[in-house]
Amino acid sequence: MRLLALRPEPGLSATLANARAMGLTIDGVALSEIQAVTWDCPDPATIDGLLIGSANAFVHGGPHLARLTDKPVYAVGEATGDAAGAAGFAVAMVGSGGLQGVLDAIPAPMHLLRIAGEEHVPLTAPAGVTFAEVIAYRSVALPLDPAAPMLAEGEALVLLHSAATARHFANECDRLALARGSITLAALGPRIAAAAGDGWVAIHIASRPDDAALLAMAQELCN
Repeated sequence: MRLLALRPEPGLSATLANARAMGLTIDGVALSEIQAVTWDCPDPATIDGLLIGSANAFVHGGPHLARLTDKPVYAVGEATGDAAGAAGFAVAMVGSGGLQGVLDAIPAPMHLLRIAGEEHVPLTAPAGVTFAEVIAYRSVALPLDPAAPMLAEGEALVLLHSAATARHFANECDRLALARGSITLAALGPRIAAAAGDGWVAIHIASRPDDAALLAMAQELCN
């Protein structure tokens, strides 16, 4: 079975390196690219911490980040926490089950700033915790054509890291007349799997929403 990753850089290179370190043979095509979005920063004095669901917040967050480096970061997972540390932020919490779980575990009272992408999961704050939200980056879709020859051969396992990528991948397969019935999907979470639609050989969902779990599942499927 051929293994294909479709996430944007710099995540694509990280996934490819991690997969190859596990002994997997994998190809990668960026099916989107991340672009910065201009945003207005609330008064830092009103912010107790930063709620971050992707390393892209630090890669594409822009000059306002410099005003917030004294704020503790509540990160969705290890990769995001590592990006926060590399950008000079102190990490107060690293989750393992999605950003809602992180938010639920934050002690009250707290007012947070969520730095998010244009497409993001809605969150509900627990009692005593509030958050403002800014959009700092967006995903721009790219064509699937570079991967079409590989997918046309059949027996492919495709890794899906976001709902936007899943929807775009499904649309691109239809545009290129690639048979869904010869492609298996491995998704980071249920929302991503649902975005891909129907007609695939199978859709598998990682045990937790991080790249390590997704690759471990891919390894089992390939074996």
